[in-house]
Amino acid sequence: MAEIGGDPLIEQFAAHLRDERRLSGHTVRGYTSDLSQLSEHCGGLQNLRLTVLRTWLADVHSAGLSRNTLNRKTASVRAFTAWAYQRGHLKEDPAVRLRSAPRGTHLPDVLQAGHVEELTDSVRAMREAYARIQDQDPVGWAVAVRDEAMIELLYATGIRVSELVGLNLDAVVTERRMLRVLGKGRKERMVPFGNPARRALERWVQQSRAALVGPTSGVALFLGQRGSRIDVRVVRRVVDEALSALGTTSARGPHALRHTAATHLLDGGADLRAVQEMLGHSSLSTTQVYTHISVDRLTKAYAQAHPRA
Repeated sequence: MAEIGGDPLIEQFAAHLRDERRLSGHTVRGYTSDLSQLSEHCGGLQNLRLTVLRTWLADVHSAGLSRNTLNRKTASVRAFTAWAYQRGHLKEDPAVRLRSAPRGTHLPDVLQAGHVEELTDSVRAMREAYARIQDQDPVGWAVAVRDEAMIELLYATGIRVSELVGLNLDAVVTERRMLRVLGKGRKERMVPFGNPARRALERWVQQSRAALVGPTSGVALFLGQRGSRIDVRVVRRVVDEALSALGTTSARGPHALRHTAATHLLDGGADLRAVQEMLGHSSLSTTQVYTHISVDRLTKAYAQAHPRA
């Protein structure tokens, strides 16, 4: 059996995830972080046993981490041991009988339609305010136009924040109002968007992107103030600040806009499989959580409005 000293084999596994499975850098870092923690817990990965894995996961659970985190760590271990066994690094796969924790019933935060209108009105007002002083502050105006375009696009398409920052200029098919998105596993999909997002994108690309362009801009659709491709953390901050300024919702972050887009589509009668394709979910069960949200909202509305509820 090949020697497993921890980091060397984890690095080989990381290369497998990147080069063969084509997972994103964020996902690869999550897997390797989990495995490094496991290696530290058991003093190396060369003697992995089912009992050792169960003890580690029990310790993780005792530390107060969520079920989703526990299941992610379980998935990391399963992927690693299966790979190590297939490559001859382990004599057996100890994680075959490792079970995931039951999924919780927590539903994601979703914006009401009125909240979305407040949000888009707010970012439009900010952009219009900067338009009045565009000559004095061209960068501030460009950033306001960019922020409006990002928020409109996130809600219009339900794409992930990692997918948003990875967009290039040629990803926008304006005449068809379609977005070419590279999702998890480097799978490409086409996602439609509406006229508000189209207008915001055109304003950004045609009128204000040039104010932020620098030597490292390349073909990135959205840019940071230094001219490079915008960072995920910047997008999160922009969305968090815009939602927090409303003062009427606890929803935060770009993922709230993704949840909202999916829920509003289903509320409007969209087909579940069409929403699955739009969101880039590999499993229909992942999309089905939004049907629970819609049913929950329908139940509450019925209880409030029906005279014999």
